[in-house]
Amino acid sequence: MGSGQRRAFSPGHIGSLYQGYQAGSGSGFHKDKPPAGRLRNILTAIRRTKSSGTAPGGNAAGPSTPVSVRDLEIVAPNFTRRLSGVTSTLERILPVLARSARIAALGPGLAPSTPKMSVLDLPMLWRKPADGDYRIWHARRNIEMLAGVVLRDVLGFPLRLVFTSASQRHHTRWTRSLIARMDGLIATSTKTATYLQYPATVIGHGINTDAFHPAQSRAAARDELGLPDLKLVGCFGRIRPGKGSDVFVDAMLRVLPSRPGVGAVLVGRATFAHTEFLAELRDKIAAAGLDERFLILPEAGTSEMPRWYRALDVFVAPQRWEGFGVTPLEAMASGLPVVATTVGAFPEIVVDDTGILVAPSDVEALAAATARLLDNPERAAEMGAAGRGRVAAEFSIETEAGKILEVYRALLRYPAPAAEASASGLDHQPHALSERQLGEASLR
Repeated sequence: MGSGQRRAFSPGHIGSLYQGYQAGSGSGFHKDKPPAGRLRNILTAIRRTKSSGTAPGGNAAGPSTPVSVRDLEIVAPNFTRRLSGVTSTLERILPVLARSARIAALGPGLAPSTPKMSVLDLPMLWRKPADGDYRIWHARRNIEMLAGVVLRDVLGFPLRLVFTSASQRHHTRWTRSLIARMDGLIATSTKTATYLQYPATVIGHGINTDAFHPAQSRAAARDELGLPDLKLVGCFGRIRPGKGSDVFVDAMLRVLPSRPGVGAVLVGRATFAHTEFLAELRDKIAAAGLDERFLILPEAGTSEMPRWYRALDVFVAPQRWEGFGVTPLEAMASGLPVVATTVGAFPEIVVDDTGILVAPSDVEALAAATARLLDNPERAAEMGAAGRGRVAAEFSIETEAGKILEVYRALLRYPAPAAEASASGLDHQPHALSERQLGEASLR
């Protein structure tokens, strides 16, 4: 990687990049020094957090205070209308970040509690923010990275670009070309970071432990949702092969017949491409005569999900592939024992005293693990309590927000003197500021 050099861009170059986005190709490189700027309020909040032992922010639920576009420090684009894991995590983290920084999302289909700006206000971002030289553009998808590159390098918007990656696979040439132009990188797990070619800060997703909490009465929670009064095993997420929906169904068809007091619920949405797959799952359940105890229900909104977890006794995450996978954390925060596959960040999340890990696609192992928890409620309760404690200690949404704010601050701070920057390696690794470097860097 070069030192302090930025590749020149032209509208024609961006046009070729867009063709790369469509064709899955592209090339190029961007690198720059950490820019000057201010996030004094964030630094103050972080320092107060470290000294008091509490993290900035609070409950992610509820309305947020609107921020004028002129004063915005961070923009979080969300260029999709459909509910996805990326969208749901964005909806949860932004209200917490908004308590310590002036941040807004840009895009459709977000929850009312998410601080938002209008696309009509986008031209106002061409001006510098009220109290700094740059804003952060925090992308989580390729198309959002592309938009940031166009805004910064073609239209001259004063932006610093951040990308969060959850993918655990080798990136296409096109994606690598976009990643290379980012000023900061975040990986959601240690394994994810190994697939990035540049230094990244590892920040796992966090959970709002006020919203996700154990049920006072699971029977009441089931009644509120119109679910049968049975011990319930649940699986939440997109209905498709990659999510292991068929593995969950096949495993439950082995567990339920000999346990008449147990039911199962699969909550999620199948896209048009997977409608036949969903129909096959329904046919399997009907053929087994379990229609009344095995329900497949439509996708629920982000704000509704805590209620569904509180209705369960065991949660299953049967994915064949996953980037990070937040559902086990949500289940653990809700006091549930978890059965999960060894994909994504699950091995970093589900430890021996909080759940059971099995190999992906192993129907028999998934069924056996689920049966063990159902047949030993005392052990299941111990795992649920341990999981709740683990999330509160290591995976709270306040912890996630505090670490993200550190990345923002590193990119928007005033640069260190040349000798200090050279000694600390800031010229060569703008994405990988260590805790010591962050602590020593001064704001002037």
